[in-house]
Amino acid sequence: MKSHQIDVRIYYEDTDVGGVVYYANYLRFLERARTEWLRAAGFELSDIQRDMQAVFVVRRVEADYHLPALLGNLVTVTCEPRHVGFSKLVIDQSVRRGDELLLGAVVTLAFVSAGHNKPIPMPKQLRAAMQ
Repeated sequence: MKSHQIDVRIYYEDTDVGGVVYYANYLRFLERARTEWLRAAGFELSDIQRDMQAVFVVRRVEADYHLPALLGNLVTVTCEPRHVGFSKLVIDQSVRRGDELLLGAVVTLAFVSAGHNKPIPMPKQLRAAMQ
């Protein structure tokens, strides 16, 4: 599955007193989009943890904030895989309001054993679904 997008409504809980989305909350939106991307590819995070004894952990986030999202906005959050390795996943993500780019990010994830937090190879079917 090459790319995926979700729409997110900005609620009061997402903003500061000025009605602007608090910068760290964008990471929650990115996480939701990645979760829905995997779900659309046929994988639930809870199933991966239970059946594969593994989890994805965020190793690095590079984010460029261009414009603020505001209370009441409907934004589109996208994710597109840049690199799918054996135990590493790099995803390009963005948050847009219509044609306006609000945030661009590159998120690097590691696929690790649930019990030991050591990198392990992703199963072939999981890697194939992400490419």
